[in-house]
Amino acid sequence: MRPQQNPMVLVSADLLVRLMERTGDGRSVSVRELARVAGCHPSKIGHLRTGERETAEQDEAAAIAKRLGVDLLVLWQPTGRTVQAPTEPKLLAAVAG
Repeated sequence: MRPQQNPMVLVSADLLVRLMERTGDGRSVSVRELARVAGCHPSKIGHLRTGERETAEQDEAAAIAKRLGVDLLVLWQPTGRTVQAPTEPKLLAAVAG
């Protein structure tokens, strides 16, 4: 079991989109590639890009920042005792009828 981590809050969805278009090495990165590097589902990256989601786990946030070629705190804000993480909307689960 992975130890509990405080989520990181995305500073700006627009900044994420711009950084994905031109990473630190000058090339673009796709949603799928960024998700693979971060170890999450591509829909999570898509939701971060549109602003539907604002948080990621610390290890995901670090992997995203590293792949984009920026320092972690350029793109993410830590949460904890002084900065509360926003609540994510509840997802509906499919129920067999």
